[in-house]
Amino acid sequence: MLLIYLINQVKPKKMSDQSSSGKNQHVAVLAFPFSCHPWPLLNLTSRLASSAPDVSFSFLNTAKSNQKLSATSGAHLPHNLKFYDVADGVPEGHVLTPGNPLEEVELFLEAAPESFRKGMDMAVAETGQQKITCIMNDAFLVFGCDMAADMHVKWVPLYVPAPYDLSAHMYSALIHETYGGEAHGNGGAVGDLNPIDKTLDAIPGLSVMRFGDLPQEILDQGTHSNSSSIFARALRRIREVLPRANAVVMNSFQELNSTILTDDLKSKFQNILYVGFLTLTFPTPPLPPSHSDATGCLPWLDEQKPTSVAYISFGTAAAVPPHEFAALAEALEASCVPFLWSLRENFKAFLRNGFLERTRKQGKIVPWAPQAHVLSHKAVGVYVTHCGYNSVFESIVGEVPMICRPILGDNMMNGRMVEDVWEIGVRVEGGVFTKKGMVKSLELVLGHGQHGRRMREKIRDLKELVVKAAGPDGIASKDFKTLLELISQ
Repeated sequence: MLLIYLINQVKPKKMSDQSSSGKNQHVAVLAFPFSCHPWPLLNLTSRLASSAPDVSFSFLNTAKSNQKLSATSGAHLPHNLKFYDVADGVPEGHVLTPGNPLEEVELFLEAAPESFRKGMDMAVAETGQQKITCIMNDAFLVFGCDMAADMHVKWVPLYVPAPYDLSAHMYSALIHETYGGEAHGNGGAVGDLNPIDKTLDAIPGLSVMRFGDLPQEILDQGTHSNSSSIFARALRRIREVLPRANAVVMNSFQELNSTILTDDLKSKFQNILYVGFLTLTFPTPPLPPSHSDATGCLPWLDEQKPTSVAYISFGTAAAVPPHEFAALAEALEASCVPFLWSLRENFKAFLRNGFLERTRKQGKIVPWAPQAHVLSHKAVGVYVTHCGYNSVFESIVGEVPMICRPILGDNMMNGRMVEDVWEIGVRVEGGVFTKKGMVKSLELVLGHGQHGRRMREKIRDLKELVVKAAGPDGIASKDFKTLLELISQ
């Protein structure tokens, strides 16, 4: 597994190489247990723990999320990293509302400050009364700032989405002051330009973005639609609390930013550290033997022609409406493109009657796929994706162009970068799947025309930039050492 490989690449330093200040240091790591968020935080914690064996790390997370993480990494974690379960906030006997994932997030966040306090007390007791000296948490858990201040310890949040997403949150008030009135019907469009299509020229480093590309929680800040949401209020606090952090850690490489964006973000924080993509490792590990893949994905891909397969996945938290599932399936069938579709069982009901039988020889549908391995397989020629930040860069490392159908969060901003800035993919026509539009996109990316060739050239160049940034002379290497010193002293 990817995490196991990553951990094994970080060899603990000899005791003589460690600063004696590492002794008696205890880092409490607070996870946001939704979507892909726990993985980057655990990978970062594992790297730090392997590099600082004198420092204790307590990873606090819900039991459900910890169980998923432990299933693939538990036996390979450093000796000084331990898991602790905290309450998920769901009252006993409460039945979550189907189709409302935000309900679970809201219940968790409402209980989280007290849950994490109890978890830290447990960790302190089990480590022989070793007091917490640093709190490292997912940046969405903004109350970490208040906890660290109350405990008089260092605070280091990890920002999992892209740097440009962080910039949008930091400037959300200015964005609404400048563009929000028009977008919410208070000022009207300028000329024939729809307000949501206006470029964010007033925001340093975001001139490539449109107002409509912003995450929904930022768009809604000019309305009363989310005023009662705990999650929305937490995200609004990002611009207030992150400047107080000892360091803000980025799940990215600085080399991918524009100079304007890099300089502006540096001016906002005491320290901003780019430690690279935390769900990836370099050099890229070789694919495992196909026969070891219990999902059957790799053996199936072995039978396909190079760059011929469309891999389809929308992550763990995102889902398109039922009619779009049907349109996507119709396009796949009409195009005759071989496909590998990671589709949870409950979504199969949205497919047209007979689709599974008719495409039995054309494609393969699985409830889960080893995505990093799939995207590194030579048979995969396009990735149909929701454009999650981690997924985008797994695709870049695999040199697979994308067809993007953004759904939530930072997906729209990522899609803008993929199509208009990096030119390594396309967004679906009109922002939704249609049979006609999807067939056109498949032909554009997988075809042998100029557009497809250009995308593949661009993505190879971008991968080279990422690999170089991940090397020993890259900024990520230096910033990781800075972070290691910060939490060890």
